[in-house]
Amino acid sequence: MLRLSTRASLTARPFFQGSFRTMATASIPEKQKGIIFYENGGELKYEDIPVPKPKPNELLINVKYSGVCHTDLHAWKGDWPLPTKLPLVGGHEGAGVVVAMGENVKGWKIGDLAGIKWLNGSCLSCEYCEKSNESNCPHADLSGYTHDGSFQQYATADYVQAARIPEGTDLAEVSPILCAGVTVYKALKSANLKAGDWVAISGAAGGLGSLAVQYAKAMGYRVLGIDGGAEKGELVKKLGGEVFIDFTKHKNLVEAVQEATNGGPHGVINVSVSEAAMTASTQFVRPTGTVVLVGLPAGAVIKSEVFSHVVKSINIKGSYVGNRADTREAVDFFVRGMVKSPIHVVGLSELPKVYELMEKGKILGRYVVDTAK
Repeated sequence: MLRLSTRASLTARPFFQGSFRTMATASIPEKQKGIIFYENGGELKYEDIPVPKPKPNELLINVKYSGVCHTDLHAWKGDWPLPTKLPLVGGHEGAGVVVAMGENVKGWKIGDLAGIKWLNGSCLSCEYCEKSNESNCPHADLSGYTHDGSFQQYATADYVQAARIPEGTDLAEVSPILCAGVTVYKALKSANLKAGDWVAISGAAGGLGSLAVQYAKAMGYRVLGIDGGAEKGELVKKLGGEVFIDFTKHKNLVEAVQEATNGGPHGVINVSVSEAAMTASTQFVRPTGTVVLVGLPAGAVIKSEVFSHVVKSINIKGSYVGNRADTREAVDFFVRGMVKSPIHVVGLSELPKVYELMEKGKILGRYVVDTAK
């Protein structure tokens, strides 16, 4: 796997260029390589595009690596009711180096390592932002959706929401933490579990699931992974899963899960993009347990039989990324070695091939693109 020396030019002295600060020795080009599409579902073009200029509140980050999330596929295809900006550069798991910043930026310096998250910025003054629910802000700016994201060599991010990455961190491996890691960590917190409880991860060998298994294990939970195929089962066990259930080999998934967990898991984290899997989770979850919805299959509707829902007193809730504190905590788990990213690094130019694998359900772990290739 490639390793970057990210601190080579950090002793350079910054100066002001126009309305933003940049690095004296850095050569920030006018053009860069990126993947861009001009209409939803249209051709993914690997071409020269302009390097963005940071606004007064923004960092300009030289993106070294970016994780590829299922959300990026949805954004490209236009699957969701919220329209994307067009043309659009996708990506929201970018890790790189700050090379310039707007004049209003505070607390950052040129050369810092920074991460680009799904939540690029929010208003910070509405009731949701006041309660640390920034992702629910009606004015949220979303990387790779309403704001050009990290599938390019240089990208901008609001300095308040940009993730702080400790010096010396492997940028390829930390990139998936910035969305997949933060998202599943927040979902696990939302399940309100205690150490020793069973948690089922539906879609346990995918990009989010493989991290969810590790975070759950690090948080003291007993992990049951659900996915399809022997190779995926091996990965789940390797990452700390206590039980793996191959849904393709069980005629009655509900009975299999309940038997393995002595009555059902206390919590279920649904990261798969399967409507059927989500509905099944409402059936096999333990009485008083919590079903957490994370994956977003287009047009999906979850069904829960009302009598059982009430009598079992189960909870169904959605969990949508995480706030700044969740990000800091999720990154800290990674930095301390409690969580590792099972990644495959390919060139940015190969992103269309990654989408093909994703559509076919053949992703094991997480793909990360190297923006230099």
